[in-house]
Amino acid sequence: MSDDDDTSCSSVNASALPRAASLHSKQHSQGISALERFHVQPSLKDGDGVGSAAGGQAVADSMRSAQDVKFNLQYTQARRDESVKDVYYGVEIVDPYRWLEDPDFPETKEFVERQVELANNVLLKCSNREKLKEKVTSMYNYPRYGCPYKRGNKFFHTHNSGLQAQSVLYIQGSLEADADVLLDPNALSNDGTVALSMKEFSENAEFMAYGLSSSGSDWVTIKVMCVEDRFVQPDTISWVECCWLVPLRFMLLLSGTVKFSSISWTHDHQGFFYNRYPQPKNVECSDAGTETDINLFHELYYHFLGTDQSDDILCWKDLEHSAWLSSTRITDDGKVCTMQYLLLLIGEGCDPVNRLYYCDLTEISGGLKILKDTNSILPFTKLVDNFEAQHLYVANDGPIFTFFTNKNAPKYKVTRVSINDPEVWWNVIPESETDVLSSVRCVNEKNLLACYIHDVKHVLQVHDLRTGEFQWRLPLDIGSVTEISGNRKDSEIFINVTSFLTPGTIYRSDLSAPKPELKVLREIGSEIFVRSRFETKQVFVTSKDGAKVPMFIVSEKDLVQDGNHPALLYGYGGFNISLTPSFSVSRLVLVQHYGAVVAVANVRGGGEYGEEWHKAGCLLKKQNCFDDFISCGEYLVKEGYTQSNRLCIEGGSNGGLLVAACINQRPDLFGCALAHVGVMDMLRFHKFTIGHAWTSEYGCSDNEEDFHNLIKFSPIHNVCRPWEQMKGLQYPSTMLLTADHDDRVVPLHSLKLLAALQYTLCTSLADSPQTNPIIARIDRKAGHGAGRPTQKIMKREE
Repeated sequence: MSDDDDTSCSSVNASALPRAASLHSKQHSQGISALERFHVQPSLKDGDGVGSAAGGQAVADSMRSAQDVKFNLQYTQARRDESVKDVYYGVEIVDPYRWLEDPDFPETKEFVERQVELANNVLLKCSNREKLKEKVTSMYNYPRYGCPYKRGNKFFHTHNSGLQAQSVLYIQGSLEADADVLLDPNALSNDGTVALSMKEFSENAEFMAYGLSSSGSDWVTIKVMCVEDRFVQPDTISWVECCWLVPLRFMLLLSGTVKFSSISWTHDHQGFFYNRYPQPKNVECSDAGTETDINLFHELYYHFLGTDQSDDILCWKDLEHSAWLSSTRITDDGKVCTMQYLLLLIGEGCDPVNRLYYCDLTEISGGLKILKDTNSILPFTKLVDNFEAQHLYVANDGPIFTFFTNKNAPKYKVTRVSINDPEVWWNVIPESETDVLSSVRCVNEKNLLACYIHDVKHVLQVHDLRTGEFQWRLPLDIGSVTEISGNRKDSEIFINVTSFLTPGTIYRSDLSAPKPELKVLREIGSEIFVRSRFETKQVFVTSKDGAKVPMFIVSEKDLVQDGNHPALLYGYGGFNISLTPSFSVSRLVLVQHYGAVVAVANVRGGGEYGEEWHKAGCLLKKQNCFDDFISCGEYLVKEGYTQSNRLCIEGGSNGGLLVAACINQRPDLFGCALAHVGVMDMLRFHKFTIGHAWTSEYGCSDNEEDFHNLIKFSPIHNVCRPWEQMKGLQYPSTMLLTADHDDRVVPLHSLKLLAALQYTLCTSLADSPQTNPIIARIDRKAGHGAGRPTQKIMKREE
């Protein structure tokens, strides 16, 4: 279907349908989902080449046998209130499921319970589910490590023995010494749903401030530990909000995890800066994460150790710009300096742009406590006071600052300025003509470690800090750099590299050596499968408008492209986030044991080719994302990797929107759809929690031009009956996935779309042609995705 096609639903008199009446119950002789097709295929023994003629025939036979599986789906009619309407610029939009926006409404809870029961009944029909669970559990059970990093004179790293719910934080006196447990999040809850979401050590590593998140919520409580004796101080800071889902470049640039809040210790180790929101109305800490109130008025505070949060000092706020977000950084000067700069980065959305202010804390007469006595805030100086570009701190020598930026450089560069002459900026590492500069950090006093993306694969280079001159390239395998640890004063760095077929390899390198080499510190997960049996290809797919879209394809070697293989196509396409190669146990299980092909599409909207690629897939050009993803699906079918009825598409968050929009526009192309925690109501997303920050990516229905664009692809407003366009056509088997503590993309998005899909396709007709299941998996004590315990991860991937 093109943009001009009429995809509106046929109207039905909802008042004639009794509430909670079961209107649709029939045997689904054709309703086997793509995932069930994975399940019914018997596991292939080692050496059974899926790409062989015999292997391909086995897959085909199992697919035919899958058609005999029947579902007895009994959908519940959700109440439609067609009196709820909004008028946008003369266009009346009915919102019949507005009541599902209230998670505490009894009718919402009843709807959720019935959908949980329905999904469980469908999943119980998957005959090979236990075998899949066994394979996933077995492959997940391998030791995993994070990069070691040095703070003070100690080393720290995370480790998961295999099936632990949460990774444990360890401490070592040296890399050769035995590791001791510093903090075990698994001891903080019975079910593993309390996660260590953020942490930052004081400069001398005497103290660790760390954030705990419960049930997957973005809300975090900060605690403080004395590292030497592991004593947890009474300090408790509430209503801090942590953002887990961030572009890799931010994670590599800043110490700790980038989030809505930051933790920035002052050099005297007496306390730290942090950001927080006011406590939501009528919400206690015990149920944080289930609210939908919009998050506004981000504030900056300073906390002195040993004091109550009520005594914390307000250092910055902006009452005129309620949607602004902020984070801070204490500078790490390259030479002994009497100055101590606090940098304040301010954003207004999710675009890679920010204002940049600074304050020399040593110039505050009387110290930070004077702010409380005088009821004043920090006297920041505005270095960059617009939202034209992004400026992130790399290093400074006194007043000379080095920044990572996209100012007049859509592929990013490194630039420098003296705050004593703020009008004069000069390039240190110019923008590359072909590759995207993904991150930069200062190490070994005099070096810049630059991570580039070259055709969606990472490359690491070392440059001179002073001149920016290229020095050498570190010899990495093809893949993604997921972690880099090392500060300016450290000559030794650590790098974690992963790929579709490599769980992880941690390297160490001493940059002070005459010829620095990469040495393997740990190889992770090399024993869980025979890597040589598989291969990864990169292809470039021609999209609707001629753009070349990269796509990775993972399969067994020598695959016979006869169309007999199930395929999983994953995408995201938004917020400047790049989908570089990553390891996934569940996807590899499908490839290894079920003859599947796994593809990852790097559609526009991501950051794979810089800001131009990002801008080509957002705002009024958002349709390019869907066109790219559809073209990648067509490629997999055309090239014989799969058939439409064996092609499953998957995406999460913005990728959930991608999946939902694509099944609305091309229901004929896919056999199954998995949409995780998707943004589904494009007219109202900005009204809930942090959704207002996404208007920089999507636009906002409060703007007339944006409204006319958003209404074209908003999933809940474009559900159609495809058989009215083509006889016999129906929606693919569809599963929406959400969670009760997702306070980023709140569950109402998936619930409203689910109700619209089931009504339009199933319950509004006495004998609907829609035989493929339309269900939702609604998780409890879980959030947007990060911090989820291992057991919940595996359960969701069964």
